[in-house]
Amino acid sequence: MKKLSKDKRNKLALVTVASLVVAAALWFTLIAAQKSNLIDLANRNAEELRKLELAQKVVDTRVEAEKRLEETKGRLREIENDMVKGDMYDWIIQTVKTFKSPYRDRIDIPNFSREVVGDIPMFPRFPYRAATYNIRGTAYYHDLGRFIADLENRFPFMRVQNLELEPASSTSATATEDKEKLAFRFELVALVRPTRP
Repeated sequence: MKKLSKDKRNKLALVTVASLVVAAALWFTLIAAQKSNLIDLANRNAEELRKLELAQKVVDTRVEAEKRLEETKGRLREIENDMVKGDMYDWIIQTVKTFKSPYRDRIDIPNFSREVVGDIPMFPRFPYRAATYNIRGTAYYHDLGRFIADLENRFPFMRVQNLELEPASSTSATATEDKEKLAFRFELVALVRPTRP
């Protein structure tokens, strides 16, 4: 470089600077723009993949929800098969007597009232009606509690309400020699199976 004349060095420096300016201009106009486009394209691609994964989850959830719905419908059909149907008075007597057989002499239920059937006002367009029975009898405290809990667990469409207890020896209708026994009275509310076409 020392042997070059001043004029040639200036021209060489000018060519070098011009080359750097052209290279920088090409970088910022073509390459940087393409790089920015590639980054935007990668971001859009990632967003589309995220949407695809979300859609796949929705499809998987839908399939799982349909499976659970069919299982629930099957369980509902099983429960409805046990619901009140036909002669409602005979149904409650047979159901309770069959259910209380493990309790044998510890629970005595001699009185069942006729059913009172009505709508359930809590839910609009609820497809079931309710049959309410008044039931009276005698039992030991723990046996009665176990009986009611087992009854409501076994028959999810039945509920005991308005339970009244008193010593069995104090009422003439249920008088007993056993001072440990209680006379009970409660309402048993059972859903009535709807008639479907």
